[in-house]
Amino acid sequence: MIDALRTLVEVESPSSDPAACLACVESADALGRDLLGVAGERVPAGDRVHLRWRFGARPRVLLIGHLDTVWPLGTLASWPFSVADGRATGPGVFDMKAGVVQLLFALTRLESRDGVAVLLTTDEELGSPTAREVIEETAAGIEAALVLEPSAAGALKTERKGVALYRVSVTGRAAHAGLEPEKGANAAVELAHQVLEIAALAQPDAGTTVTPTLINAGTAVNTVPPLAVAHVDVRTRTAAEASRIDTAMTALRPATDGTALEVERTIGVPPLERRASEKLFSRVQHVAEELGMAPLREASVGGGSDGNYLAALGVEVLDGLGAVGGNAHAEGEYVDVAAMEERCGLVAALVEDLLDSSSTPTRQAAIWSGTRSIEEADAGGLPQQ
Repeated sequence: MIDALRTLVEVESPSSDPAACLACVESADALGRDLLGVAGERVPAGDRVHLRWRFGARPRVLLIGHLDTVWPLGTLASWPFSVADGRATGPGVFDMKAGVVQLLFALTRLESRDGVAVLLTTDEELGSPTAREVIEETAAGIEAALVLEPSAAGALKTERKGVALYRVSVTGRAAHAGLEPEKGANAAVELAHQVLEIAALAQPDAGTTVTPTLINAGTAVNTVPPLAVAHVDVRTRTAAEASRIDTAMTALRPATDGTALEVERTIGVPPLERRASEKLFSRVQHVAEELGMAPLREASVGGGSDGNYLAALGVEVLDGLGAVGGNAHAEGEYVDVAAMEERCGLVAALVEDLLDSSSTPTRQAAIWSGTRSIEEADAGGLPQQ
């Protein structure tokens, strides 16, 4: 697993570089062929290529992850992949190339892969602009989705906030700031009014944050600003709150004479509410107990993932099943090497349990651990819990 992780990390794949991401697709596909005996399907979408496997006539369980990272090309030169003191480190090792490795190795432990689909995307860190349609297509008929994103300090992610990014543009009228400012329409002043109104939409008690971030205005120090732009980061725990904010943002109107206002939502990722995860989390707790693992913890986090899109489609989702480690998106991100084996086994056992309605966690524990004397279980639908 460490050798496979080194291979993926050393193929740098910043989200902003489709060619680099394609190189990582090729590396992951080669790894998949070695482990699974079958090549993946290259799925083109826009300027991207995503990687997918589908086993059997009707996949019911989806394992999903991404190959792109936030790290620019050349990062390896100053921060090479290494393993020391039980930790593996390198750009993208935690988010989320270790999760990809654990996913592929988990598949090698299954009695049968029939009923499983795998999707590895290449623009998740950008909000999956090209992958979203591929996710929706792949999710058709899927009953449960397991997201191999990194854990939250070991905890599984049963709730993720939705993410919306807005661009608020004000158009005014330029004029000389000293000679005749009254002939202008100050876009910066108008934007100041809007920023205060926008910030007031936040409801922290409901988990809703509304944060104006990048702001710029004006063309010269002695000119009434004819243009001003603000970007706004919105995080919501529920679809109802996301809708409330979107309605309020689109209802904004200018307060300064001579100005015009335009509001554009540039990214919209729906929230992953806990109700989409609670059954699967209860199920994985039973599986972990039979494997002799310590009780699993759950966490609510502010960042989104492709699991958010799947939950919005009505699929049951369990996120954070990937690496145990820390420092995501920060230099020094790392993976707990010993936990890779344990989490790989957990995913394998959970997939077996989901595919086999007649099984018990005890039988599945035996299956994943390598006992092959167990008779193949009868095929069936996902049990309802």
